[in-house]
Amino acid sequence: MVYSISDKIDKAVDLGQQVMDAKFHRVKTKETDDDEYGPNEVYRIWKNVLLIGFAFMIHFTAFWGTSNLQSSVNADDALGTFTLAAIYASLILSNVFLPTIVIRWFGCKWTIALSFITYMPFIIAQFYPKFYTMIPAGLAVGLGGGPLWCAKCTYLTVISEAYGQITGTSSDIAVTRFFGVFFMFYQFSQVWGNLISSAVLSTGGAPEPTALSTNTTVSNLTSLLSETVSSALQEEIPNDICGASFCPRTAAEAANPNLHPPETSKIHLITGIYLACMIAACLVVAFFVDPMRRYGKGRKGSGSGLSGLKLLAVTIKQLANPYQILILPITMFIGAEQAFIAADFNAAYVSCGWGISNIGFVMICFGICNGIAAIFIGSLIKITGRSPVICFALSLHVALIVTLLVWQPSSSNKMIFFVMAALWGICDAVWLVQINSLSGILFPGKEEASYSNFRLWESTGSVITYAYSPYLCTDVKLYLLLGLLLIGASGYTVVEYHQYKHKHVEKEAQTKGKFELVHNNIKSGEVAE
Repeated sequence: MVYSISDKIDKAVDLGQQVMDAKFHRVKTKETDDDEYGPNEVYRIWKNVLLIGFAFMIHFTAFWGTSNLQSSVNADDALGTFTLAAIYASLILSNVFLPTIVIRWFGCKWTIALSFITYMPFIIAQFYPKFYTMIPAGLAVGLGGGPLWCAKCTYLTVISEAYGQITGTSSDIAVTRFFGVFFMFYQFSQVWGNLISSAVLSTGGAPEPTALSTNTTVSNLTSLLSETVSSALQEEIPNDICGASFCPRTAAEAANPNLHPPETSKIHLITGIYLACMIAACLVVAFFVDPMRRYGKGRKGSGSGLSGLKLLAVTIKQLANPYQILILPITMFIGAEQAFIAADFNAAYVSCGWGISNIGFVMICFGICNGIAAIFIGSLIKITGRSPVICFALSLHVALIVTLLVWQPSSSNKMIFFVMAALWGICDAVWLVQINSLSGILFPGKEEASYSNFRLWESTGSVITYAYSPYLCTDVKLYLLLGLLLIGASGYTVVEYHQYKHKHVEKEAQTKGKFELVHNNIKSGEVAE
């Protein structure tokens, strides 16, 4: 057993006592304590949730918009893909060494604001994309990413507990709701980032090479005819080398016109817009979000009051928890499937089958469905519970992977690009919201360590996927993704089974305790008579 029944009962009693103490403290010192919750505290909590979500949306509008173009725009020598691998490789180290330490030094609010700044060199490097500019910039993103996501998760979990105390709502429901709202904003960053890139890349196209001039000669007409025939023949190329058959090295030699990179001036314009977005996000958090100490006063987290080495030990020690081990595969799958949709789907299906300029439009569909699904998942969980939603996502994701194995993309079936991206976005929203909130539910009081491990293994899944991306064909990648999904679903099922079993045993113990109490009262009454 992962936790004994007595431990859970003790924790429940302690939590109840803490709630009662908090209520008594508010009644006793309401008029003198500046840190007490005011009458509009619920609205203030929601303000912080919405502002953090908005800031992340602006920030990741720039990051995802840039990342989605890397495997196509910076395709020479796989520069873009290796940069993405560098991001997630450094994110692995960042998640192990930095989150609890940085959060202890700066607090959650300022950790978020300062971490935003570490992403900016990645955007600036797009003005001059070389290995010696892009790789260091990618490493900087990873170093900031660990503290950023851990601080965000910790902040939302802590204020959800305060929200639960004020409103009487279950903290499990509150944290799921807050994560759902956050990921709605976060996933809409896919919409705005790709809308910007698509709008810029689709404007002012190059002059038509087939346009006839007034001094057309016989040789011009011959050249025009040969180009027309050649382009007609190349209509067949995407069906042969794209989709599951796509291999990065052979695709580079196939002279596919859909893979030609856009103009440099357009890339620079997109980069300037994205840099402004990141600066704005940093300012929103710095000036408008409340510090977490307003809601976490007197609360002892997993990293509170410990030295640097002990803080690191807390993160590593969390790996000894059986629940943490069981959810690692599904956590790695989240990173792997996000890397696949950002790099392999865009390169092997959208770019190869339809054209680089259409990546943004397809990913907008992904972002919209991802954001809408994220906001409704919390409400759906209240009706159905976690397990049916997870089963739905599992079935849908397996069907999508199988479809990608047999589908041959081309510009003649444009609607399928959007359908695949939309359904993938729904699945991704379920995994993100549920596994994030599950980490907070399974490990109360250990949020820094649990969320650090979440980002660690999510990043591991991403970096492995990006690392083998330039070398493996798409069908092999899809089989690997499918295997990891099935393993992850198995581990999640074991966790749910243990949770159900423990709750059932606790319920029986409570029922038995009430029965014995009634029996003792009756027996005492008989003795008195």
